[in-house]
Amino acid sequence: MFVSDNSMASLKGYFNKELADLFSEREIKMLLKYAVAERFQLDDTQLLLFNEMLLSESDLLYFRNVIKRLKQNEPAQYIFENTHFYGLELKVDARALIPRPETEELVQWVKESYIENNPKILDLCTGSGCIALALKSAFLNSEVLGIDVSTEAIALARENAILTGLNVDFEESDVLNNDLKKYYRFDCWVSNPPYIPLMDKLNMKENVLLFEPHLALFVENEDPLLFYRKIGEKAILNLINEGYLFLEIHELYAIPIIELLQSQGFVNIQLRKDLQGKDRMIRAQKPKFTT
Repeated sequence: MFVSDNSMASLKGYFNKELADLFSEREIKMLLKYAVAERFQLDDTQLLLFNEMLLSESDLLYFRNVIKRLKQNEPAQYIFENTHFYGLELKVDARALIPRPETEELVQWVKESYIENNPKILDLCTGSGCIALALKSAFLNSEVLGIDVSTEAIALARENAILTGLNVDFEESDVLNNDLKKYYRFDCWVSNPPYIPLMDKLNMKENVLLFEPHLALFVENEDPLLFYRKIGEKAILNLINEGYLFLEIHELYAIPIIELLQSQGFVNIQLRKDLQGKDRMIRAQKPKFTT
């Protein structure tokens, strides 16, 4: 048996022994906490009592499987099939990327930009639906729509809409090849599109490279700005006058993206760093055209 008895103390020792080479002591403690919470459906208050729990054989097998998957570099969010994003609990699995903290910063910037309004929002490359749902939670009276080329991602986003109880529509649509005219007159477009050149694979962690969907991560080395160019072309035509386009970006391509947006006719372009000090997001405005 992989633990000496069926006590929580023994389980803690097992987690520490098996994961010490992969995670810090603090990370192991958090992983155990998440595993116990998921297995027994406990909230934070109930978790305070988990030291007194006794484990069944099926419980022990569950935790052994968690350890096995963690040692194979599978992200914990996929193992437990949930994550927290902008105050929401979302389902996540291999159908879409795991939402990142820097994307919460992009959501916050959108919120700050429409502090007294209820903008009509389009989220392009929506994935799990995290941006669209977070913005709907911030603007309860707004119409919010998320689109993605992946049928699987759209299915996951719809599950998250049900899970959160937020009225957000999700549609399958190809931002590269569709003209997007049906999304005319939105106040705000926001996107965290694929932006990692394929050549960067060599520098990526295995837990990302082996498990997260490459469709949502990578672009060809020869055209790293592909999604920004296509989204910009369509946003300048379809946004309302003086509407905003918000983009999460690769830190190394901030200046080329700004120059691209300028060439497409956008004005008042602003660049923001994330909390790590990296160039991470851009806001651009469609001008007020005169007749």
